Amino acid sequence: MSLLSRIADGADRLVRRICEAVAWLGLALVLLIAFNVFARYLFSYGSVALQEMEWHLMAVLALFGMPYVINRGEEVRVDVLYAHFPARTKRVVNAVGDLLLAAVALFTLWLSLKFVAQSFTLGEGSADPGGLPDRWILKAAIPTAFALLAIQAVARFILDVAGRPHPVAPAHLES
Repeated sequence: MSLLSRIADGADRLVRRICEAVAWLGLALVLLIAFNVFARYLFSYGSVALQEMEWHLMAVLALFGMPYVINRGEEVRVDVLYAHFPARTKRVVNAVGDLLLAAVALFTLWLSLKFVAQSFTLGEGSADPGGLPDRWILKAAIPTAFALLAIQAVARFILDVAGRPHPVAPAHLES
C-alpha cells in the first residue's frame, strides 16, 4: 500500500471518528427538545436560549453530516447512467466528482473564515433577549465541517486514482 493510500485511509478514519462523535449531538438534541416541550406544556416555562440551542445543534448536525455521508458512501446519486458504466469509468467519474467537491469545500471554507472572524470580532450574539451569546462558536462549525468535507473528498480522490474501493462504499458503487 502506497503512502498516499495510507494517508487516504487515515483521513477516512479521522473524518469518520470526528463525525461519529458529533453525531452524539443528535441525542442531546432529542433530549433538549423533549425538555423544552415538557417544560412548556407542563410548567409553562420557556427559554429563548434553549430554543436557540435546538437550532444550533441541528445546524452542527447538518454541517457535519455532509462529510460523514460522503465517508460512508451514502450520498445521493443519479444511477440511471452510472450503474451501467464499467468500473474504470465509474472511478473516473468519482475522481472528477471528488475534485469538484474538494474545490467547492475549500472555497466555502475560505469564504466562511471571514464570516466567523467578523462574528468573533463583533462579539456577535443572539438578537433576541435571553438568547445565546458567542454566535461565532456556531459559525466556526462551518469552516470546520467544510475542512472535513475537503479532507474526505481528497481521500476518496486518492482511492479512486489508486483504483482501490472506498473502505465503506456500498457494493453497487464498486462493480
